Amino acid sequence: MNSISVVMPCYNSAPFLREAVDSVLGQTCPEGELVVVDDGSTDDSRDILRGYGDRIRVIEQANRGPYPARNAGLKIARGEFVAFLDADDWWSPDFLEKLHGALVGHPEAALAYCGWQNVGATERSTEPFVPPDYQAGDKLEAFLRAASPWPIHAALVRRAALEAVGGFDTSLHSCMDYDLWLRLAATRPIVRVPEVLAFYRFHGGGQITSKEWIQARNVWLVKRKFVAQNPQAVAALPKRRLRELIDGGLAHRAYRAYWRRDLVSARHIFRMLLRTGFWGVKDLKYLLPALLPEDAYKRVVALADRGEGRRP
Repeated sequence: MNSISVVMPCYNSAPFLREAVDSVLGQTCPEGELVVVDDGSTDDSRDILRGYGDRIRVIEQANRGPYPARNAGLKIARGEFVAFLDADDWWSPDFLEKLHGALVGHPEAALAYCGWQNVGATERSTEPFVPPDYQAGDKLEAFLRAASPWPIHAALVRRAALEAVGGFDTSLHSCMDYDLWLRLAATRPIVRVPEVLAFYRFHGGGQITSKEWIQARNVWLVKRKFVAQNPQAVAALPKRRLRELIDGGLAHRAYRAYWRRDLVSARHIFRMLLRTGFWGVKDLKYLLPALLPEDAYKRVVALADRGEGRRP
């Protein structure tokens, strides 16, 4: 049995696919397998994958989305440890070696995680980032405060822990990695590798992180679901603090989108926030215009900008 399985969903990733696959095959940790799930690609992805022969395992299926593809890969993965890498991202050559070593050294830990760097981003930092040692602080509160503690490809997980929580919940199109980390790591020991070993490529092209309001909604729904399904885990947090972490997080994303003038996202998120009741009178000047149709909302904000001397 291979000790490590890497599961890679692939959909029309031909421009980046070789770099992703080669970053797995070039790992300094030799005991592993790569399972690629081609999710109905219509470009050259399948031909590229066939070119690797028996060095990788390939599943071909009709397009269902990245999370069902990951679950399909998990079903045939043979490793005791599992990592996920998308077909447009890549790892440092020692990613698996260092995270595997951390888990071997901490047999109680469900997963190991590391730092990462965004590459090609225009609206978020591209500086290398090492996340905090969550295990040393209030881990649950930190997980509920964040949108996700690390990206999907910045962790190595024990297969037994993955099976215990049932893998990915595919009820939402995005944020299911955040949902998995909450269910898997918020109440189990984890270990940090304080190095940047994973790289996330921003390139547009329909990436599932590209629509802020959908991300905001799904993060909010994931938090609400976790709290509802794990009452004992959150029992120590006061109800007001839980609302700040869940509904307050939604408010933060609404205002962030508004001040960036991502008005499509701001309008959607403000409308969601209005329904939560987690707002004050001062918020109404931002919440109520969001009830207008989209074009009217944009005109109202443009008029307000001109009145305040902002550039359109």
